[in-house]
Formats: sequence, structure tokens, C-alpha cells
Amino acid sequence: MRPLPFLLLLLALGSSLCAQTPALVSIRLTHPEGTARWERQPDIPLSASTPSTGKNEHIDIDPGTRFQSMEGFGFTLTGGSAQLLRRMSPPARSQLLRELFATDGTNIGVSFLRISVGASDLNERVFTYNDLPKGQTDPEMKRFSLDPDRADLLPVLQEILRIQPTLKIMASPWTAPSWMKTEFDSKGGSLEREWFGAYARYLTTYVRAMQKEGIQLHSLTIQNEPLNADNNPSMYMSAADQTVFIRDHLGQAFQSAGLTTRIVCYDHNADQPDYPLTVLADPQAKAFVEGSAFHLYAGQIEAIEQVHTAHPDRSLYFTEQWTGAPGNFAGDLSWHIQHILVGATRHWCRAVLEWNLAADPNNRPHTDRGGCERCLGALTLDGDKVLRNTAWYVIAHASREVRPGSVRIASTASKTVPNVAFQTPDGRYVLIALNPGKSPRTLDVRTGTQSFTTTLPAGSVATCTWPGKR
Repeated sequence: MRPLPFLLLLLALGSSLCAQTPALVSIRLTHPEGTARWERQPDIPLSASTPSTGKNEHIDIDPGTRFQSMEGFGFTLTGGSAQLLRRMSPPARSQLLRELFATDGTNIGVSFLRISVGASDLNERVFTYNDLPKGQTDPEMKRFSLDPDRADLLPVLQEILRIQPTLKIMASPWTAPSWMKTEFDSKGGSLEREWFGAYARYLTTYVRAMQKEGIQLHSLTIQNEPLNADNNPSMYMSAADQTVFIRDHLGQAFQSAGLTTRIVCYDHNADQPDYPLTVLADPQAKAFVEGSAFHLYAGQIEAIEQVHTAHPDRSLYFTEQWTGAPGNFAGDLSWHIQHILVGATRHWCRAVLEWNLAADPNNRPHTDRGGCERCLGALTLDGDKVLRNTAWYVIAHASREVRPGSVRIASTASKTVPNVAFQTPDGRYVLIALNPGKSPRTLDVRTGTQSFTTTLPAGSVATCTWPGKR
């Protein structure tokens, strides 16, 4: 028999070695009572055998049962956050933005941001893009201008997009210009029906103006917290008014302008699923609505599934949840992982966003007469000094590994170890698991005939990633 050529021998040897080398599970751990903060743990081998039964917690993952595809994970980039970022030295800001938005090295790869249309309550001052003296109006938007955001928000967004060009951006208004409202005030009041058309023109003009700045908006919610008139700025909008506004004005305005920005309704708490259900119950309004957005300052996260059940052809987004300063890292981490990161994704949300990206050591900037005074940023920025807070770790545990296009797959529901699993576009599996208890808990994780065992310290969260079976 003729000997194999040397090259074929090398290939055969390499294949044999690869076959004998077990696949590895990579784990990142955050342990509030220890020293681990989104820290890489030693890799563990992926076994080809089923773990033995015993006292361990079992999590079975079924890649064949698939749910929603994911759009991304991230934060709200408030105007105040952008202001603090602009006050950093250019090298420090560049390094921090790469940490947040790049996907190489130890960067966390944030893939989704929410911004405000005009000011939010975490801006230094209140403004819209068409503020006029009392008694004046501008229904044709001749005086519309993005100038209030040119110093901070726009340049920061443009810098971010140079790092992460595929970033998805959702915009949310906190109020219409005061001249359109029932009371000439940035706080409270509602949109006068006579100005529904003008407000649709205002939002259409905004989307086009952002495009001219090189910023393509993925989606637009109609009104941040439409049932909350206590922030400054804020605006009350009933479900009936939102339905009419979308159906008869905004949807047609976007369509006529050829805009592809998605229209998302509601954008408020899980205790009122009847609000988006009212909007989507109108077939003409629903034709323009891509999805519904939720917060969790009231209600239970499970309630949002009612909207998916009634309208499975429309998306759900989780767009906001604060951490109250000064914060309790262990308690806040456990609650946010269980109810937001795991809870929202298990109940069909395609994106999860925390509020908000950054504040200074005094939880500023914020507006007067109703700006949030206790909103702890994911980052505390003091000049070039950076402190990473709870929300940073919550998002990091998903954004780095669960890339856009990943699909949620079935995993064993558990109250003792809340968890959620995904399969990424390149075929890898990702499991995010929390141990909310006061003692360590050992997990046996199984995907078909592949399995591994790992232990979660008390109060810790882990992101486990491993290759899919080929």
C-alpha cells in the first residue's frame, strides 16, 4: 500500500486530535458578595454524556423550540448622559464608548439605544425642536430645528455609530411642543386634537432631520409613559387618542414620506396591557404599528404576554427600568436579572433597555419641576472617572453574547434558578442564569446529549456560552 502523502497525514492527525479535544463552555460571572464583576471564569469541558440525577438543579435546553428573534440590549442615552460624555476628555470618552459599543476584546457590544425626541426629564433643561412664545403656532414646521441637541447628543451618537454602525436606535418623545397642548406647559396636559396633524408633521420632520445627520432611527414610540403627567417634560395621551393619532395622522405621514422607521405604541407599565390592546384592536391603526413597548414600575412582567397572545404578529420591546440611588447592588442585580433580563425576554420582548446610561455623582443632570432626582445611571461619570453600576452589569450579561439575530430557545423554567437561553446567528448556545438564593446552587445543564455542570454562588448571575453540536 502506498504511504499517504505527508500533508494528508497531518490533516488526519489534526482531525484525530480535534475529535479528542472536548468543546469548552465559557462563563462570565457577577457575584455581588464576592469579587467577580462580569469576570471570565475558567472554561469547563462540555461532556457528551447526560449528567447523573441527583440534588442538582437541572436545566434542559431545547434548540428545536424557538421563540422570538432578538433586536438587542442596551440603555437610554439621555441628553444628560450625552452631556456628561462630552465633558470627558476625548481619549477617555473614546475608550469608554469602545467598551460599551465595540464587540472585540472585553467590550460589551451594546446593540440598541433609546433616545428622547427633544428633552427627557434627564436633560439639564426642557426643550422641544419647535418651541414658540405663547400665542404663536407653526403647523408647517418652518421653525423646526435640531439645534438644542447639536452640542451633546448628536455628536455623541455620531461617534458611537462610527464604532458600531449597525446600532439600532429607538426614539421617544416626552412631550409635544407646548403650543400644541391643552395647557401651555411642558409638564402634563395633553395633545389638542386640532394639532394631531401638526404633531405628526413634527415627528416626521424629526425622523428626516436625524437621517440628514447620518442617524437612521429603527423605531419611534408615540409617547413616553402616556399615563404619567408628573415628569417634566411629560404629556398625557389616552389609548383612544393614540389610536386616532396613529391611524389618521402619523401612520399616513410616515407612509407618504417613505419612512421605514417602525411605529411602536404605548411605552409604559405592564399593569395596563389594555392600552396597547386597545390600539391594536383597531385594524387601521394596527396596520401602521410594528409593536408595543413596556416599563415595569407597576404590574407584573407576565402581563405583557397578553399582548403577544392577542397579536403574535407584532413585536414587544422592554424599553425602560431605573435603579434608584444610592442603590443596593446585590438586591438590584437580582431583581433586574430576574424580572427584566430573564422575565422580559421569556415573555417575548425582542429588546431590553435599562434607564439610563449615565449620571454624575449627584444623579444629575435632570430638569426642574419633575426631573428624576434618584435615577442612578448605568455609569456614574465624574469628569474622566467612571463607576460601573448595576444596570451596566445587567446589560453586559446579555449584550456581549446575545447578538442581534439571536433566537430565544426553550429552557427549563425555574423559580430557584431563573434563566433564559438563546442560540446565536453563528450557532452557539447562550444561557443566562441567576441564583437568587442565599446558598450556592449547582446546575446540570443539558442540550440533547451535550451537558455541563457548574455552580453559581449565592446571589450571582452567570452567562454561559458554548458551541452548538455539529
